[in-house]
Amino acid sequence: MFFSRKFRHPDVGYKYFLSPIAHHNSPRPPDMKLHVVAAILLAAAASSLPPAAGAVTYEVNNEAASTAGGQRFDREYGAGYAKQVLAAASSFTWSIFSQPSAADRRPVDAVVLAVRDVDGIASTSGNTITLGAGYVAGVTGNDFKTQVTGVLYHEVVHVWQWGLQDYGAHSWVYEGIADFVRLRAGYPAAGWVQPGQGNSWEDSYSVTARFFDYCDSVKPGFVADLNAKLKNGYNVDYFVQITGKTVQQLWQDYKAKYGN
Repeated sequence: MFFSRKFRHPDVGYKYFLSPIAHHNSPRPPDMKLHVVAAILLAAAASSLPPAAGAVTYEVNNEAASTAGGQRFDREYGAGYAKQVLAAASSFTWSIFSQPSAADRRPVDAVVLAVRDVDGIASTSGNTITLGAGYVAGVTGNDFKTQVTGVLYHEVVHVWQWGLQDYGAHSWVYEGIADFVRLRAGYPAAGWVQPGQGNSWEDSYSVTARFFDYCDSVKPGFVADLNAKLKNGYNVDYFVQITGKTVQQLWQDYKAKYGN
């Protein structure tokens, strides 16, 4: 049974969630930008072919076509492009999680995006991502596609990450991983904190993402290892098991690196 809640997102306001499953400008790193562009081109080519047996399929439904946001989605983003982004984001997430084969991943056959007339930005329940039509209508600036793509990358991570049964008690770790993948893909939001900022590693979203980026520099593959361990639920000892340091030590080192 699902019920709705609203949470304050530090970048862009409230996000609309369906419980119990999790929900939702600095320049792009050149190597990540090329990776993402290549992934989208490959996804575009693959979308013209019939799905192979066992392949993940991507579906986009605009259930708010009569609203201003739904019309803008069709006009400026489009279902075809959205499918390519879902496929590219999935592929990128698998690479970050070091999951080269389907056997390594959560058992998901299809990723579905639904544009709906709901409050908030975006949410994910199971394999279905809900994108708020009101959010789409209200995006400002000349980088509309980039902003929406960043949101979709974040939400796609929730489709694939392990351990969401523990989301309610430790939402920060799951949201931090989702924003970490978004960061590595080259889609940080304009309102994100800078490296070293934040009061705690549990501040979630971009604060935790920046911290995880540091942890990944200390121990390459940190996020992949953390995600794999989350299959059994969250445990603070994972930081020691992966890096040899407690989360408190890592946070102190992280803050010291940036003079905070």
